[in-house]
Amino acid sequence: MGGPLQDTALGVVWGKSQPRNGRGSAHLLLGHLLDAAAVGELVFDRYLSSSVRRFLDACSDGQGRVLFALLCGLHDVGKATPAFQMKDEGLAARVQAVGLGWRGLTVRQSRQWHHSAAGACIVRRCLAGAGWSREGTDWVWPLIAGHHGLIPALPDTDSRNHVQAHGRAPVWAQAQDGFVRRVAAELSVDLASLADVRVPRRAEQLTISGLIIMADWIASDETRFGGLPTLSEVSWEGARDRAGRAWEVLGLRGGWRAGAPAPAGVPDLVLHRFGKPAWPIQQGVVQAAQGMPAPGLLIVEAPMGEGKTEAALVAVEVLARRFGADGVFVGMPTQATADPMFARVQDWSERVDREAPLHLLHGRARFNRRWMELRRSVVFGGVHDGDEYGIGDDYGVGASADPDRPAAGAVAAAEWFFGRKRGLLAPVTVGTIDHLLHAATRTKHVMLRHAGLAGRVVVLDEVHAYDVYMAQFLFEALRWLADAGVPVVLLSATLPPQMRRDLVRAYVQGAAQRADVEADLDVLEEPVGYPNVTSVCVVDGKPRTAVAAHQSEREPLQVRVEVLEEQEDFASETVAAAVAAEVRDRGCALVVCNTVGRAQAVFTALRPVFGDDVVLLHSRFVAETRAERSESVIDQLGPLGRDGAVPRPERLVVVATQVAEQSFDVDVDFLVTDLAPIDLLLQRIGRLHRHQRPADHRPEWFRVPRVLVTGVRFIDGRVPTWPSGSGVVYGDHLLVRSAALVAAAAAGEGWSIPGQVPALVAEGYGSAPLGPPEWASTAARYQEKWEQKQETRESNASVFLLSGEGRLGAATLDGLHERSTKALESEERVAAVVRDGDESVEVVLVRRHPSGGFLTLNGRPLGLTGEAAVSDEKVFEDTVGATIRLPARPELTDAARRDLAPLPGWRDDPWLGRVRALELDVDLSARLGGYHLTYDDSSGLTHTRTGSR
Repeated sequence: MGGPLQDTALGVVWGKSQPRNGRGSAHLLLGHLLDAAAVGELVFDRYLSSSVRRFLDACSDGQGRVLFALLCGLHDVGKATPAFQMKDEGLAARVQAVGLGWRGLTVRQSRQWHHSAAGACIVRRCLAGAGWSREGTDWVWPLIAGHHGLIPALPDTDSRNHVQAHGRAPVWAQAQDGFVRRVAAELSVDLASLADVRVPRRAEQLTISGLIIMADWIASDETRFGGLPTLSEVSWEGARDRAGRAWEVLGLRGGWRAGAPAPAGVPDLVLHRFGKPAWPIQQGVVQAAQGMPAPGLLIVEAPMGEGKTEAALVAVEVLARRFGADGVFVGMPTQATADPMFARVQDWSERVDREAPLHLLHGRARFNRRWMELRRSVVFGGVHDGDEYGIGDDYGVGASADPDRPAAGAVAAAEWFFGRKRGLLAPVTVGTIDHLLHAATRTKHVMLRHAGLAGRVVVLDEVHAYDVYMAQFLFEALRWLADAGVPVVLLSATLPPQMRRDLVRAYVQGAAQRADVEADLDVLEEPVGYPNVTSVCVVDGKPRTAVAAHQSEREPLQVRVEVLEEQEDFASETVAAAVAAEVRDRGCALVVCNTVGRAQAVFTALRPVFGDDVVLLHSRFVAETRAERSESVIDQLGPLGRDGAVPRPERLVVVATQVAEQSFDVDVDFLVTDLAPIDLLLQRIGRLHRHQRPADHRPEWFRVPRVLVTGVRFIDGRVPTWPSGSGVVYGDHLLVRSAALVAAAAAGEGWSIPGQVPALVAEGYGSAPLGPPEWASTAARYQEKWEQKQETRESNASVFLLSGEGRLGAATLDGLHERSTKALESEERVAAVVRDGDESVEVVLVRRHPSGGFLTLNGRPLGLTGEAAVSDEKVFEDTVGATIRLPARPELTDAARRDLAPLPGWRDDPWLGRVRALELDVDLSARLGGYHLTYDDSSGLTHTRTGSR
């Protein structure tokens, strides 16, 4: 290593203290560094896609595996400082005994110099001493500084501001350099041979950063990497052996096998995977993917039911094979849309590679039966994690240690991927779009998300569903994905032209690493047919963009548009009477309301007429009920009902909110819908006569597709009005433009679907005046207010963006987390950052037992303190099945955070110990934050203001 003191330091400087449980030994720093390096080799060999391995090789003259293992092995070298070594009094004495002292260093001073910043300083100095250029060291030190999830700015890693904490005496620098040289020697690495390393792209650096964290966390599992307190026990061979055994027990692996996606010699991949010949739009998507000279962006715009999902999945295979990806992330707008998509992706992925790990990634995944059956089918093995994502820090010295983290326990073999914030690391994942949007935020451990997305293909469905606030995070995510060379497929039935342009612009910006790309997008202004496919990539810094139209496979549907004559109060009884008059004794109808309260009121008015033939779907049912009801409705009115597996009911009325608007594969005879922006109206119309059926399968009076538009009142000579709730949800500007289009359709021949879809969406989101002259001044006022609000929301989102347009072209990750934002400090609030509007809180409903103690919502005894939910699996399932999100009212949110807590018997449970229990009286009601809350199995949660808190 270079000298007696340096050699002695290797045997006393510690990296992990004895676990708090008293079992096991302290772990020498050198042992942990070699453990992490050995795991790094396995991550490279058995987890990374060929595309990620390729960029690591490209930046290191073919030495990507060695470079990555070295970076993993150096991540914690900053622990060789007084600031860290003084943390354990017993171990500190051994360090001081060999001449490595820190006289006068205070605890306060030590806390101001984190070992991640110290490590960045040490690595920067050692690499420079080995002949690395400033350019070379500048991209490496942020990887070391950021291994606890935050990448600071260069001045924050300057040891001159922390001389005593870093080690004032020269012997400290000698010992620190000795650790770097010893790790390199064990790995047979000549640091000078890597001095000419090419600087990776910035997104590639972020990927490496996340992968280093992954390796560190695996190597920090004390049950697989027990402490080695003496130098004689530490060896590179031993570290490799420990890493190999841990890897096998954890059951980790990468994605699809090489050659599995898009197998050679298959002329029709759609037919091969899904058993039906490809439709024109599907052929076009595959051709666009095959023709891309570089990883790029595909935007597929096609009518509802045209096979966009199948087209996207086969495109994923083509892109994966061509560009070295081994998995996919499919992002959906809501949990309700993610569940059915998971079933489709699971079936498809098993045809590609049956053994590829799958993940359903959203907060209520445990209520998805297919997902839970899949999890139960895998072999169980012990996984003990640490750090704030659930990775155990039993040594108690991690800066991010969470004292309330879940306890270790036996879980499914691949469940390492299921820890908090690790979900995107699973190779094949379906989840809510939020997980991708969080990759665009300046949050802690954001690099883990990028490590999971690198080497995958990203598919995002229903991209029209994201408002201007969420869109800012989507654009930022696209910039980073493009920079990382991640192919992206976007799907929409109704995409406004400006949104299409903005999406393409963001991807091109990221790939070209420059903001000014407007002149390159002129092709998007040219008229194009429908359905269509837009493809874009960047080659040698120049964008290549093409748009191709294709023939629709669906027969045109001439939809008659009618308007319900509403009263001034928009009474729910008026809607109910119209539905009852239409449906009578036969037929299946869907009633879509813009707010939960209106849906509940309409349902209540329909119940006396239809009895059990009317069901209600909205977001304020407990999780288990909502999942069961959604599944039941899709079984009866969806493809299964069409195929005869579940009989289609003679009569059924489904009253729903926006949960029925997207990826809700049902076919109804008659549609009733509140006025909404035109693209959303068209989405709702997509449920009308969706599947081909013999004419006599529908009641005679429903054989002509009809939509009855409610929630709007037209008055001669005046601008139409709508319920206040609709205005709050969508804004008056988009509603008045939609109302003009509805009025014209009702007075004419209706709409031809899908042919008129692009023109209608363009008009609905355009700026040309719509409606009669009498509306003009009010409509102009609505538009001005809307534009001002859009600008404000864009500005609000920009505060949280990971980097933004302003740092396009930056060479390194220096200062990525430099700007602190209070809203990003609370994990609960981080979850709400990517969705605008008032925050809400999730709770578990429990009932107070009349004689003391508690019951689950469905009546199972919980015991005096709720303890039965911890000891009995069935009671636990019933308990968490009563999870529900409270209405987004500031008073409710504040009161829930302040006043609600787990039941006393839950506090030590890894899951229940984190939830808030809302205790209901015997009549299933409670008071909270000035509201009276009541839960009913048929209507869900209702809330009324009481005025007292």
